[in-house]
Amino acid sequence: MPKPGALLPLVITLPHCSDALPPQAAGYLALGPLEVEQSVDLGSSEVFGPLPALRVLPAPHTRLVADLNRSCEDLGPKGVVAAADYAGRAVFAPGQAPDDALKRQWVELFWRPWHRSLALALEAPGVVALLDGHSLDGVGPAEAPDPGTRRADVVLGNRGGPGGEPAPGRGEVTCPPRSLRLLGQALEAEGLSVAYNTPYFGGHIVAHYGPLLRARGAVAVQMELNKDLYADSGYRRVYPEKAAELSRRLNRALEWALSRW
Repeated sequence: MPKPGALLPLVITLPHCSDALPPQAAGYLALGPLEVEQSVDLGSSEVFGPLPALRVLPAPHTRLVADLNRSCEDLGPKGVVAAADYAGRAVFAPGQAPDDALKRQWVELFWRPWHRSLALALEAPGVVALLDGHSLDGVGPAEAPDPGTRRADVVLGNRGGPGGEPAPGRGEVTCPPRSLRLLGQALEAEGLSVAYNTPYFGGHIVAHYGPLLRARGAVAVQMELNKDLYADSGYRRVYPEKAAELSRRLNRALEWALSRW
């Protein structure tokens, strides 16, 4: 239970915060620098990065070469090395799409080292929770689960249902519903609207590490932030003062919720 101003007993992951393209993969892509940049979870570094966590683990590279929030075993077109980006554009130039052997090589180069670091970070003393940080558009785009729907300021995911409770087909929740709702209440006290598991309920990171954490009394939560809180209407620019204020609000909410878990 953190004291005000103390380190939060969290490990924070930012799997989609980078647009860096490793030189080993550069010649394969059909997308230009601006399109690669659009794959970034805009603002995730600026808002989550300053939080006083035990450890913050940003992605060192773009998700287009190895998505850290996908299983390394999923080599399909929407798997760890996806064939199309979130806008539906082909990631790789004609004839340059990596085969399964190259995908496995990229997993070893770009995916596995980060996950090794995460596993070690979660073993450190005092870790109470894994917080997987993302951002999303204010209105669901056409390819999303909620096209045309205006979204909450914050979406909390524990791989459960709309109240945080277990949901059919999703297995064990990665954070108890009561704890998830306490965090939601703390965010609402900061003036933020909150949704649970809608439109996203948690990806590979919370699904994989959540059960391991629950076995020792810790939890995993995915948090999606609405980009309208701190970005321009075209989602090209983060307003630093808005991002810093949102980071402070998250810090207060997390302090309050963690003290009651």
